[in-house]
Amino acid sequence: MRIRRIFDKRTWPLWVSFWLPLIIMTGYFIYRHMAPFGSSSLLTVDLGQQYVDLFAYFRHTLLHDPSAFFYSFSKTIGGEMVGVWAYYLMSPFNLIYLFFPGQSLTTGIFIVTVLKYGCAGWAFAWLLTKTQTQKGWLIPTFSTAYALMGWMVANQLNMIWLDTTAILPLVILGLERLFKTGKVRWFAGWLAVMLIDNYYMGYMVILFSCLYWLYGATKYWQNFKTFGMHILKFAWGGLLAVALSAWLLLPTFWALMQSKAKYNVTKLHWKFEYAPWKMLAKFVTGSFNFDQMPSGQPNFYLAWLVIFAFILFFLRKGPKWSVKICALLVTAVLVLSFCYEPLDLLWHADQFPVWYPYRFSFVFCFWIVWIGAQALTQKLTIKWWQGLIMLALTTGLFTTVYLNIKHVTYINVPNLLITIGLAAVSLVLLLVPKQNRIIYHLIALLLVATDMSVNVVASLNNISYVSQDEFGKYTVALDKTVNQIKGNDNSFYRIGKTFTRTKDDPMQAAYNGADHFSSTFESIIPNFFGSIGQPDGDGVVTYSNGTLITDSLLDMRYFMGKHIPNAQADNNNYNSYIPVTSTKPDLTHYQKKTGLSNPEVTTYKNPYALGLGFAASDKITDLKVSKTTGDPIARQELIYQTLANRSKTDLISAENFDQVVFQNVKQVTTLTGAVVNKKNLAKTGSIYFKFTPKTNDSYYITLGSNLTNTNASYYINGKELQQYPTYRHTIAVNVATNSKGKTVTFGIQMKKTSLWLQNFTLYKLNNQQFKQSAKKLQQSPWQLTKHSSRKLTGTINIKQKQPVLMTTIPYSAGWHATVDGQAAKTKKVINTFVAVPLSQGKHTVTLTYRPPYLVTGLSLTGLTAIGTIAWFALKRRRH
Repeated sequence: MRIRRIFDKRTWPLWVSFWLPLIIMTGYFIYRHMAPFGSSSLLTVDLGQQYVDLFAYFRHTLLHDPSAFFYSFSKTIGGEMVGVWAYYLMSPFNLIYLFFPGQSLTTGIFIVTVLKYGCAGWAFAWLLTKTQTQKGWLIPTFSTAYALMGWMVANQLNMIWLDTTAILPLVILGLERLFKTGKVRWFAGWLAVMLIDNYYMGYMVILFSCLYWLYGATKYWQNFKTFGMHILKFAWGGLLAVALSAWLLLPTFWALMQSKAKYNVTKLHWKFEYAPWKMLAKFVTGSFNFDQMPSGQPNFYLAWLVIFAFILFFLRKGPKWSVKICALLVTAVLVLSFCYEPLDLLWHADQFPVWYPYRFSFVFCFWIVWIGAQALTQKLTIKWWQGLIMLALTTGLFTTVYLNIKHVTYINVPNLLITIGLAAVSLVLLLVPKQNRIIYHLIALLLVATDMSVNVVASLNNISYVSQDEFGKYTVALDKTVNQIKGNDNSFYRIGKTFTRTKDDPMQAAYNGADHFSSTFESIIPNFFGSIGQPDGDGVVTYSNGTLITDSLLDMRYFMGKHIPNAQADNNNYNSYIPVTSTKPDLTHYQKKTGLSNPEVTTYKNPYALGLGFAASDKITDLKVSKTTGDPIARQELIYQTLANRSKTDLISAENFDQVVFQNVKQVTTLTGAVVNKKNLAKTGSIYFKFTPKTNDSYYITLGSNLTNTNASYYINGKELQQYPTYRHTIAVNVATNSKGKTVTFGIQMKKTSLWLQNFTLYKLNNQQFKQSAKKLQQSPWQLTKHSSRKLTGTINIKQKQPVLMTTIPYSAGWHATVDGQAAKTKKVINTFVAVPLSQGKHTVTLTYRPPYLVTGLSLTGLTAIGTIAWFALKRRRH
């Protein structure tokens, strides 16, 4: 009996609405050979470079280390994680990943992606059913158009946002019930779910809910008293939703103040961002390609039958004129938000998106489909004068697009012709008399499914994907090496590497590393990494240019390097599935661990690693280091020697090149800061900088942010420099070590007519002096006896001239210290790290991380939940 109830005449439209978009997308992915059905995968752009690693971290946290929900040392050298969870990982769909470890994670991503398409269709169908807006076959007709909308197709790689399309219809259903019954709980409940699932998209849903409330208040207008009650209940529902999700929102808000909020726009430009007519091209099928990801117009392609239904809303007698005007105003605000900068900025919470512009266009798609569903009756017929108006509008649209097609790179004539054909068939279907209504409903469903499927194929065929082998083989090699290291050493340490698939490799393989990429990344870490010569950006760091000094300071106890079987292997060997991104001759100073190596990766142990904490000079607490204080090498020397309380003048020295050879380049006498120019612009310009080390010390060359792969190619002794390609500050490149008496040639091949040798300097590290400083700092380590992601306990013996426990844990108000069981204050040193002042003698020091405002948020949510339950219980008792 229960099965019959689930699949009866009232529910079958819901199941069709779920399965049809799911089957369409599954069929397309099988056609593209996506894993598990072929050699490709769904990984592309952020999904392949960020989300997949976070999903692996999600598995590790739930299955092995629940404390990593609050803090993780896999997030660069350490960082809060509540903000990461709130933005990336709170979707209940993620539980599916628990069944897909390692390289099979791509199969889990496949399943989750198609399920989200299906759930979007089901949720919209539920809205149509519960509001009695449509019935029968027209329910899956509109639901399929919604589930496969242009925003969904363009942003499926941003799968952390896709839950929104399933929750938004339920939030709107809650608003409809608020207007009809006065009950707030459905609106407040689903809005709370939205905020917990993804607060960023939830913010956009709140803005749209405000617009929709204006439409609903007009639609359900009775009198001013009722209007006032609707205002109060809407506000109360919103506050209730925020309070129920406060346990996550409050610590997340604090995290945002340390990260994303640092980059808010401070100046508005009251202008249009582009010519508004360009949006018309988005009504053409396949109007999406890779170039539209970093910048472009909003993605909102919808089936033409639905677009005509939307136009019909304003042409039919049905709604009152006040409702039509309000609907038109809401539409105008949404359209204006796509091109007017202040409104665009408002939707994106005062920050212009880095890639994926107009992320809120899903609400526009919802609005078009929802209004259209209210207009198109079961008769599926329009009058001739209505058809003529629709014909005139579409003719004007297609004519404008055709006349400007050369200025719009993401559409072509064949796709335009296909769209015209789909629009024509849709208009004819609405105009012809209907003999058998069910047949025409099925034709309408088939037409919409075809229309949206054509857009899926035409759009996604423009996108390339990571192969399953590229992801799988790398993941297996990385996991294997990390597990070998962990099996040999279960203490706390960090691991570096000379190769990179993504900046979140440490999260993929669950180890303490130094790379990271996320939107909720504390700004102090990129600032520090940029100051010591590592590639960094807003929300990203890559530890690819470590020196002996930084490796020691940051406790890089182990290093993973790609194994090269043949020492004479050519550069093609670097282009396989383990891409090398760091040149590091300094590895010869580390101990090769033969028992931990494998055919793909060689493991090295760093004898100079200082540990997570160590006794250091209290002078470090007064040291001020800024990006204007010398260059990266000078900053490293200043920090390291201050910690060791040693002279900073004998560790690093600037060196001269023995010879500089200019080929087709005008000579200059001073190198650092010079601008060099080609002689013959048609020929290649090259410069070769030669020096012969007189010692076996380590040598580094600093390259300013102008000296990137865009402007030149770089070579060491004829072999191309292996270097992470993007950086915005000066980096330090290790060019030689153990090379006494051997000529080293650093070559630059210009790609443009001129080149600025920004911060181009050769440095020598006095390895003997470095070892003495390292030995001194290793004398009194913080010996950890217990460690987890959020709590570290250890003992330390402080000597008279070393009165501070220095750690390389990023400073945060969430870290709390106890010394010998008593609460102690922490200090922020070098504007980056946690330090604990200590007295002479042996101490037990514990550092515990508690997310700021978590307790406050939990209390607020708990009181709200208890109060709400008590209210309903009292209300039921009264009845």
